[in-house]
Amino acid sequence: MARKPWSFKEDRRLMELAKSSASLEEAAKVLGRSPDAIKRMALRLGLSLKSKPGKKV
Repeated sequence: MARKPWSFKEDRRLMELAKSSASLEEAAKVLGRSPDAIKRMALRLGLSLKSKPGKKV
């Protein structure tokens, strides 16, 4: 599956979600991306997102 480029608006939204302590899964749902894509971009932006307990991502 081809990757969809991230927009500046999506970057900012991910930063806001990380700041509000959203989980990886919540951010994925809000942004319409896979948890793996969220994890990669969060690492790239230097953000920390927690995964929900009991779920392996």
